[in-house]
Amino acid sequence: MWRPTVAGVDAREAIRAEALRLGFDAVGFARAHLAAETRERLTQFLAAGLHGAMGWMEQRAEQRAHPQALWPEAVSVISLGLNYAPEDDPLASLEARDRATISAYARNRDYHDVVKKRLKALGQFMARRFKGRALKVFVDTAPVMEKPLAQNAGLGWQGKHTNLVSRAHGSWLFLGEIFCDLDLAPDAAETDHCGSCDACLRICPTDAFPAPYQLDARRCISYLTIEHHGPIPHEFRAKMGNRIYGCDDCLAVCPWNKFARTHEEPAFAPRAALTAPKLADFAVLDDAAFRTLFAGSPIKRIGRDRFIRNVLVAIGNSNDASLRPVAQTLCEDPDATVAECARWAVARLPG
Repeated sequence: MWRPTVAGVDAREAIRAEALRLGFDAVGFARAHLAAETRERLTQFLAAGLHGAMGWMEQRAEQRAHPQALWPEAVSVISLGLNYAPEDDPLASLEARDRATISAYARNRDYHDVVKKRLKALGQFMARRFKGRALKVFVDTAPVMEKPLAQNAGLGWQGKHTNLVSRAHGSWLFLGEIFCDLDLAPDAAETDHCGSCDACLRICPTDAFPAPYQLDARRCISYLTIEHHGPIPHEFRAKMGNRIYGCDDCLAVCPWNKFARTHEEPAFAPRAALTAPKLADFAVLDDAAFRTLFAGSPIKRIGRDRFIRNVLVAIGNSNDASLRPVAQTLCEDPDATVAECARWAVARLPG
């Protein structure tokens, strides 16, 4: 197999060394190809409607299943991971019923921006070293099956909660990819190390896992609070507790997290305003205040109305009579979904 070299240094190791210098925590190499079994799982997932209203997954399924359908020149995939393991227990605020719980990844800067900046820097390095070669960088906004590719590249394996698990970083890795036309020898794929553990399946508040390694997104709190438009189905509202953006339950209980070290990225350090914030403070946000507060945050993309809908579900679950007047002020909100959820919350609160 042809392996490009630079000044006698193996190309793979030159790329790996530069990726680590740029701050990535995990680097691996794979073919720009996915096994038939992986593609079939995607087909079955979509056919069963388990992706909910995420129509973009179905619309670009061919590119997702075949990396070379996304970019025909792709020969190799460089899979990169950035550690975001939180310093504290991300589930600690679940018991503070007048407070909001935000997923650990969303408590500061948007990771897409952080990861893409480093991917571009690595891409520039490769462009200088391997003149005339082509490459493309992707974070998870593109139709890329990043977790199977990361497993193929040896970064980890897809656990029973369907997220990537790393022996070094537990369940706390952001992923990014560089597709390139270099013929780079692949790393050995990682094998499954979940064993008999099913902690991630048992902790899910909404029973979103119909079986190990299968996710019904329509029942997932991350999906319901982020991707789902309109009213949240009543059967899930009480189970959401005070989770207003995302859910870390299945990630946080993974035993492999004991090997993870706290991240060292300043952009991921939780902002005080987003660490167990008061529900009452969030409920009064208008569109302008929402945009200001969440500038540069992944939360901004769901918009004020969906965010307030989520806050009202948490208020309705709080059993805190002092929050009733807050919910009442939103019962006639211009957004019909917000108004309906406000009325639901008021009906559940004492007083």
